[in-house]
Amino acid sequence: MNSTTDSEAVLRDVLDRWKAAVDGHEPEQAAAQFTEDAVFQGLRPYSVGRPGIAAYYDSQPLGLRAEYRILETRRPADHLVLGYLAVDFSFTDRPTLGVTLGVLVERTREGWRISHYQVSQLA
Repeated sequence: MNSTTDSEAVLRDVLDRWKAAVDGHEPEQAAAQFTEDAVFQGLRPYSVGRPGIAAYYDSQPLGLRAEYRILETRRPADHLVLGYLAVDFSFTDRPTLGVTLGVLVERTREGWRISHYQVSQLA
């Protein structure tokens, strides 16, 4: 397996679990995909750690769904994968919101987890 394919596989494993938790409105499960000290920047002020991440996802509307597409990957170290993604968040009562997402995924004792998450809305 080449490094791009391997990096994409790592990202898909973590992001598929994240997506399932977002789609199922399971904030604690979503937060469990992050490291204990993850820096999280959604579309509101940032937080650090799983409690803030769980609170963010708990505040999201029921019916929210995420669809992602990996645009770029980098492997800065054996235990890190950097991903740049396009994500469409769809809602039941308003138009889909397209964003870009940068994630840093880290291999931990729990397995691969997101240690940095930053959303941007490009004009």
